[in-house]
Amino acid sequence: MARWTSCNLLQIAPDARRLWQFDAKGGRFVPGREQRVSHTDPLPAKLVAKNWSSLWQPKLNVAWLPPENVFLRVIELPASNADETFAMVELQLEKLSPLPLAQIVWTYHGLPRSGQDNLQTIIVVIIARNLVEEFLGKLERDGFLPDRLEVPMIDQLEAIAAMEDGAWIFPQTEAGPPTALVAWWVGGALRNLSFVTLPATGDRSVELKNQLAHIVWSGELEGWLAVEPKWHLVADPATAAEWEKWLRAGLNEPVTVVPPIPALELAVRTAKRAAAGSRANLLPSEFTARYHQQFVDRLWLHGLGYAGLLYAFSLVIYFCAVAYLGYRTTNLEAQVGALGGSYTNSLQLTAQYNVLSERQQLKYAALDSWKRVSEQLPPSITLQRFSLADGQRLSLSGVTAEDQIDTLFSFYTAMLKLKVNGQFVFDQSKGEPPNPKLIGNSEQWNFSLQLLHVEEEPQ
Repeated sequence: MARWTSCNLLQIAPDARRLWQFDAKGGRFVPGREQRVSHTDPLPAKLVAKNWSSLWQPKLNVAWLPPENVFLRVIELPASNADETFAMVELQLEKLSPLPLAQIVWTYHGLPRSGQDNLQTIIVVIIARNLVEEFLGKLERDGFLPDRLEVPMIDQLEAIAAMEDGAWIFPQTEAGPPTALVAWWVGGALRNLSFVTLPATGDRSVELKNQLAHIVWSGELEGWLAVEPKWHLVADPATAAEWEKWLRAGLNEPVTVVPPIPALELAVRTAKRAAAGSRANLLPSEFTARYHQQFVDRLWLHGLGYAGLLYAFSLVIYFCAVAYLGYRTTNLEAQVGALGGSYTNSLQLTAQYNVLSERQQLKYAALDSWKRVSEQLPPSITLQRFSLADGQRLSLSGVTAEDQIDTLFSFYTAMLKLKVNGQFVFDQSKGEPPNPKLIGNSEQWNFSLQLLHVEEEPQ
């Protein structure tokens, strides 16, 4: 049960369809809701259909087979594990089945028994394959794809397995001649299952007596019935009143009336048993494979549909964004066109300003440089030429006495190390140092300096 999160159980009755939904909680199924749906109305798709959520919340769909189409047999086998029990039942099928093995589907279920005889009681369920396929066709038309097919009578028998020995009669309420399943418990174990069918007309009590007598004789011959059985009738009050009259008239013995298990409790038992998942399933394997493939295909189609919707929605968003950006672009182009003339004028004014600013900067750079040279020039050194190229490169040349070479270099060093507001005026890595040459009685000299920046404008 651990792999299932919910279970739907469907019963197709003559008057309507009953659908139970159970939720898996605490290792068992808890009743959720119950619906009664007429044969003309569709089943609620939200409950029975499987979708994407079924991948992580698996749902178990179970349907009850009509009991009138089911053949039940009881066998006793040595106690063993599940695989060995399956193999032993499979070997017995050819003897148990009323039809060829290729024309049936089958399953089995073990019942508890008292005693220490190292045996196990097995109920073998057999049904014609064509009846199962016909029943599945009805379910498919209703949109119900079952994972398992079950027989509710097994749970009814299991519920009374621990009760009193004797013959337990379960009348069937389907349309047609009155029928009943007779279960024989002897020595704390189920020994025999058989159906009795009463005629539509005539003395039904006599016919019931004769059929039960044949079963009693058969049990005495086989050795499992050695004492007079106690008679039990499992039916609702209306059905019990009719069958009790026939039993008392035919058997002339007391009959104990026992109410049947409520349908809801029976459904809970079936859901629990189906979730355990016996190896043999009344649902043919080809139907299981086809239903699984339909589920996978449906998920793919839904996924492709959602992907298509997402793609279409993305396209709508894309085209809306393109239209909006195109609208903004058109507005911006219109604004640019309107501002074109003023923008051109602004560029011209900016260029003129830059030219004038550069001229002013060069003018003040030359004046500042002349001022600094005049402040640092020693009296013993004669300046003959002063030039400022590109507003950055300051070139000085002149003459001095031969003994004033050191003073010349000191003048160069003072100019190079000159600072204003804590920053060097000239680049320390550029420029050319003095290169004095003796011509006649005097030294011809020249050097150059590179301005780092232009000083602040004079006030």
